[in-house]
Amino acid sequence: MIERQLGLYVHWPYCAAICPYCDFNVYKARGQDTEPLVSAILVDMTYWREQTGKRPLTSLFFGGGTPSLMAPNQVRRIIEHADNLWGFADDFEVSLEANPTDAEAARFQDLRHAGVERLSLGLQALDDTSLKALGRFHSAQEGLSAAGLARTIFPRLSIDLIHTRQDQTIDAWQRELNLALTLSPDHVSPYQLTIEDGTAFARAAARGALRLPDNDQAADFYNLTQSILEQAGFDAYEVSNHAKGAANRSRHNLLYWTSQDWIGLGPGAHGRLGWGADRRATKAHIRPQAYCESVSQNGHGIMEDEVLARDAVRDEFWLMGLRLQDGVVVHNAPGKPLPEDQIQARVRQGLMWQSLTHLGLTAQGRLVADTIIGKLLAGES
Repeated sequence: MIERQLGLYVHWPYCAAICPYCDFNVYKARGQDTEPLVSAILVDMTYWREQTGKRPLTSLFFGGGTPSLMAPNQVRRIIEHADNLWGFADDFEVSLEANPTDAEAARFQDLRHAGVERLSLGLQALDDTSLKALGRFHSAQEGLSAAGLARTIFPRLSIDLIHTRQDQTIDAWQRELNLALTLSPDHVSPYQLTIEDGTAFARAAARGALRLPDNDQAADFYNLTQSILEQAGFDAYEVSNHAKGAANRSRHNLLYWTSQDWIGLGPGAHGRLGWGADRRATKAHIRPQAYCESVSQNGHGIMEDEVLARDAVRDEFWLMGLRLQDGVVVHNAPGKPLPEDQIQARVRQGLMWQSLTHLGLTAQGRLVADTIIGKLLAGES
């Protein structure tokens, strides 16, 4: 049985501008009175404390959206309320996503004083032409400066980068990634640019105005990324996440990948609680006003609350867990086991590895992780 841990995810839905590749639940921040949302989140937390009982928190993650737009005092109030309600585990971590604009960097010191320990900085690219193409409103120099400042303030610095962009070359990505490493991050999340339905990039791709590198070129970007980061001392502990040693792995994201418990707070946030036949999947009201009204009327922001079917619990366990370098503990897996003959076939192909207790994907297998896992769950060869 998996040892149950508990985390909080706080979704801050406001952004200075909506990026053309983003399909998250986000809204423009200009002109918004955000205090009602903070107050609603605090009330929602109290409801969830009644649901969970007294359990120490492993993590608190501010995501979005752009939570670095929050007033540091708002961040502090949420952290303090979480501590008063649940208390923190010994290895507890507070993480916050940030954009590297000068205005947000000016808040870094106050955010640290509020209790943020890991800053996850959305650099995305390190040249101005690419940043403009990605719809970003900071410059490459702002990104470098913000990362340098964050490095002096926060105990742990994570940086996000996007590769396999339109017209991007392998040589340019190599230079860009090496430049990022001079910032001395503890954690690097290099993501392949993908086209998500309903985004501005999806509309551009549909009319032929956006063409990304093909699958073979994408594999080249992925393999180069693994090689450079490995040589720099980073472990590829998950498909798109690299940490300099186990201590720098994201505490919160590990809750997702190991099927632990987390509460989703804020507009559109998802949560999971319980295990096996008792695992609950929750989703908060999507629009900020609807979320606040629900909290006011009901004491919580829940829009959807269901007990997952056993097959859904099983599928999530494998879909998330097999993305980890360490693989999964097989005896923790719920539901029917994966087909052994198909596992062995993939082991022979060099796509999976197997021990007496664990099952995982090799580096080659993680390149096509979603395809392999999807076929295994569907019983396809």
